[in-house]
Amino acid sequence: MFIDPMLLATAPGPFSDPRFIFEPKIDGHRLIYSQQDGTVRLYTRHNNDCTRQYPEIADALFPHDIVLDGEIACVDPATGVSDFEAVMTRFQAKRADKIVRLAATLPAYYAIFDILMYKGEDMRRRPLRERKELLASLKMPSSSFGIVPHVEGAGEALFAQIEARGMEGVVGKRADSAYETGRRSNSWRKVINWTYADVYITGYKKAEFGWLAGVADETGKVRPAGIIELGAGPTERKAFYGVSKALVTGENRNFVYVEPKIRARVKIRNWTKSGLLRSPVFEEFIV
Repeated sequence: MFIDPMLLATAPGPFSDPRFIFEPKIDGHRLIYSQQDGTVRLYTRHNNDCTRQYPEIADALFPHDIVLDGEIACVDPATGVSDFEAVMTRFQAKRADKIVRLAATLPAYYAIFDILMYKGEDMRRRPLRERKELLASLKMPSSSFGIVPHVEGAGEALFAQIEARGMEGVVGKRADSAYETGRRSNSWRKVINWTYADVYITGYKKAEFGWLAGVADETGKVRPAGIIELGAGPTERKAFYGVSKALVTGENRNFVYVEPKIRARVKIRNWTKSGLLRSPVFEEFIV
C-alpha cells in the first residue's frame, strides 16, 4: 500500500519554537514501508517500487500490518554520518547477485520518523506527538531499523550540532500536526546545512537553463565540477549571457563553452567523492 508522503517546506534558517519538535535530516532517500498480510513492499516518494533493492529491510516483519514513513540510508561506520552516494549505489543496483553483495558490503538502514497505518487503522489525522509515542512503543524487527531521534523546541541548538558534524540539516515539525498526504506544508520545515564554494562558469546548456561549473586544481587548471541549474534569476542570467558572448571558445550539440573568466559563489549539499558539486545553487557573481 503506497501512501503519497507529506513534503517539507523550506525555512529561511535555523529556528527554535516550543510548538515544534526537531529531528536531524537523514541524507538518504524517502522510503514508505508497507506491510500487509505478511507481505512487505517498499516505495520511493514517487511510488517507485524498490523492494528488491533492500532485502535487509523487506525481509524483516513487524507483528502487525503497518505503514511507515522514513529515510533509507547507508551510514559510514567511521563517522556515523549518512553516505548519500552509498545509498544511491544501493538504489541503482538491479542484478540480484549485485544486490546481495551490496547488502553485505553497504548495509542499508531504515530511519523511521512517522507511522501512517497500524493494525488497519489510519493514523494520519492524529497529532504528530501521538504518532511519535506509538512509534516509540514498537519493537523494531531487526538492527536495520531505527527511529529518528528528536528534541523539543531547541532547533537552533540541534542545528549547531548538525553543522559541527557535517550532517545534512534539521527538520522542524509542529508537534500537533496531522500527516498531510501528498502536500508540502509549513507544518514541516527543513533547514539545510549548506556548504559554499567558489567556481568558474565554463559554459552553458543550449536546450534549457544550466551553467557549467569548474574549479581549479592544484596546478591551476580548471576542471569540470557540475552544472548549476538553480538559483539564478532573470537579472543574473541576462548579465551572464551579455558578457559570455565575447568569451565563447566552442560548442557541440548540447553545450556552448566559454573561457573561465566569470566566477560565481554557489551553495551545495556537499562534494561528491569524485570531486563534483552536489546540488549546486547559484548565490552570486564574484567580481
